[in-house]
Amino acid sequence: MSVTADIVTRFAPSPSGRLHLGHAYSALVAWRAARKNGGRFLLRIEDIDPGRCRPEFDAGILEDLAWLGLTWEEPVMRQSQRMNAYAAALSTLEKQNLLYPCFCTRKDIQREIDAAGHAPHPAGPDGPVYPGTCRRLGEDERAARIAAGEAHAIRLRMDDAVAAAGPLAFHDRTAGTVPVDAAVFGDVVLARKDVPTSYHLAVVVDDAAQGVTLVTRGEDLLPATHVHRVLQTLLDVPEPDYAHHALLTDGDGRRFAKRDRSLTLQAMRETGKSAADVRAEAGFPDDPPAAG
Repeated sequence: MSVTADIVTRFAPSPSGRLHLGHAYSALVAWRAARKNGGRFLLRIEDIDPGRCRPEFDAGILEDLAWLGLTWEEPVMRQSQRMNAYAAALSTLEKQNLLYPCFCTRKDIQREIDAAGHAPHPAGPDGPVYPGTCRRLGEDERAARIAAGEAHAIRLRMDDAVAAAGPLAFHDRTAGTVPVDAAVFGDVVLARKDVPTSYHLAVVVDDAAQGVTLVTRGEDLLPATHVHRVLQTLLDVPEPDYAHHALLTDGDGRRFAKRDRSLTLQAMRETGKSAADVRAEAGFPDDPPAAG
């Protein structure tokens, strides 16, 4: 576990929709963790998906957070402006012979899984574990397909990566010390066909670049932390502490989603709710950010 006196947290939403009550909770968790320790709270816009991210949602994030009473350091980091940093990280991993191109579509992967006849197929942080189809291709075939302009993703040779990284663990403030077992998640994608990075790679590179010492995020992302610890070690970047919090849910026990437009902070504001009302609904009734 990496421990530092200067707590640096971050809230890193994707501008693919308006923020909802669950986002407010996550932002307040990160903000309060920094505030009560005299630390720093950062904002990062994770806008690597050009098909879903929109400028109006980017502006909406800033509007909603400011309305809640949160403040953050400038400038705001945007992943769309950091492709060179991700390319450099991929180059570091390539030099360790830990990457390979994958030409499979989602349909190809599902067809391979179905043909294998194993049920149930194991699942990782990105869905069904990749069966390794393109890992078995020869170098000549890979080179020929790339030269022909065939679209491909870049995957991590997870078994080799785990062996190179050695035994690892991470510290979660709720779960305690968690041994890393990233191999069970298979060869995850580190760069996609349409975007030269992925969540796993970008979050590791950016947390290191921003000096984040405490990663606060939903418990649904705890499994991905196994992958992130391997990448942190291979890229020789600092290991942060973690706090994976419970997910805020509605009255029926369903997690909030961007498709629930009536539950966005914008909609709540337009119905007359105050920022204090929303903070109370998110579980922070006695911690108004605007005070102090």
